[in-house]
Amino acid sequence: MSMIDDLIEPLEEDTIRGSLDHCIKCTICETYCPFANATPLFPGPKYVGPQAERFRDGGDHSPDMSLDYCSGCGICTQVCPQGVKIAEINSKARAKLWDERGIPLRNKILARPTLGGRLATPFAGPVNWALGNRLVRGLIERVAGVHRKAPLPRFAGRTFQSWARHHPSPLTDKTVVYFHGCSTNYFEPRLGEMAVAVLEHNGFRVIVPRQDCCGLPLQSNGSFDAARKYVRRLAGALAPYARRGHPIVATSTSCSLMLKREAREILDVTDPEVEEVGRQTYDICEFLLDLHDRGELEVDFDPLPMAVPYHAPCQQRGHGMGKPALDLFGLIPELRIEEIDVDCCGIAGTYGLKKEKYDISMSVGDRLFKTIEKLEPEVAACDSETCRWQITHGSGVVSVHPIELLYRSYGL
Repeated sequence: MSMIDDLIEPLEEDTIRGSLDHCIKCTICETYCPFANATPLFPGPKYVGPQAERFRDGGDHSPDMSLDYCSGCGICTQVCPQGVKIAEINSKARAKLWDERGIPLRNKILARPTLGGRLATPFAGPVNWALGNRLVRGLIERVAGVHRKAPLPRFAGRTFQSWARHHPSPLTDKTVVYFHGCSTNYFEPRLGEMAVAVLEHNGFRVIVPRQDCCGLPLQSNGSFDAARKYVRRLAGALAPYARRGHPIVATSTSCSLMLKREAREILDVTDPEVEEVGRQTYDICEFLLDLHDRGELEVDFDPLPMAVPYHAPCQQRGHGMGKPALDLFGLIPELRIEEIDVDCCGIAGTYGLKKEKYDISMSVGDRLFKTIEKLEPEVAACDSETCRWQITHGSGVVSVHPIELLYRSYGL
C-alpha cells in the first residue's frame, strides 16, 4: 500500500465515524426508523449508532445483539438533519459484532447468491418445487433458520448471461455496459432482456461483460473481507469499459449503489478501479431520464391504459437522484401512477428471510401491502428485486421493474 493509500484509508473511516459528533440526539432518526417502530428488539438507530459508537472507541465490539436488528435500510442517514452517517456507522459496528461472535452458516449462504444460482440453475424445476413445498420449507426453517413463509425467488432455469452471449449487438457508435446483477442473471433473465431491448431501442450497443456479485449481501451480513473481494473483482471486470468512458447501467438499484458509494463509504475500498467504475455507474431509470433531459430519449410510447402503484425502495432513495421512474412514467400516455407514500417494504435484502426477523419484516411492510391490495392493480412497480418479491408476497399483486412498463409502452 502506498503512502497516499495510507492517508486515504483513515480519512474514509474518519468521515463516517467522525460524523457521530454532529449528533444532537434530536431523535428524528428514531421517529423515521420503520424497524424501531415495529419491534422492541431494536432500540433504534441513534442508540445502536452514534450513542453506542462513543463507547466503541479503540475497536471495542458491540455489547449486545440488538444492533443486528438494524436492517441497514439507510432511512436514518437520509433524514438526519446533521448529516450523521448513522446507517454506515451501524453497518461497520455490525461487522465487528460478527467478527467477534462468528457469522452463522445461514448468513454466509444467503449472502452468496451466485453460489446458489450456479448450483440450482441446472436443477431449477426440482429446486423450485422443493422451495414451494410446505414440509421442505418447514425443515429448512428448523435446520437453516430461513423462515418457511419468506419470499424466496424462483430460479429461472437459465441465465441472462447465456442469452446475452448469443444476442447480436446492433451496429452503432453509442455504447453502454450493462451490469445486470445476480438476480437478473439467475432469477429474472427476462428483465435483462427487456432492459437490453429498451437501451437498443434508444440507439445503444449493449455490452454485457462476464460479472459476479457486487458483495452487497456479504456486506449486509457483516462479511466485510469477503465483500471487498467481490466488489474488487467486479470492478476489475468493469473498469476497462469505465476508462473508455462507457456508461455502466444497472437494473438493480441496490447493487448500483454499492458501486457508486457503499464500497467506499462502508467497506473502505479505495482501489482506483472501484472509483472509476463508481463514477460511470447509473441506475437505468436515472440513465434514461438523463437521456430525456438532453433530448436524446426516444419518446415513441404507445398508450398504456392502466393504473400502477409505485414504491421507491430505500436503496433507490440512497442514490440521491430523486425518483426518475416517476418522470419516465409521466411520458407514457394513459398510464396512471399511484406513488405509495410508505418508507420501507420490510425485506431489506436478506433481513426478512431470517426466521427471527420475518414477522418484523412483514409488520414493517404491512401498510404498503394493504395500500396496494386496496387499489387492486394488474401489477405494481418497484426498482429493487428483493422489494418486488416482498411486495408480491405481502400483497398478492405481481410487482415489476419500471423498465417492464417502458418496454411494454415501446411496443417491443
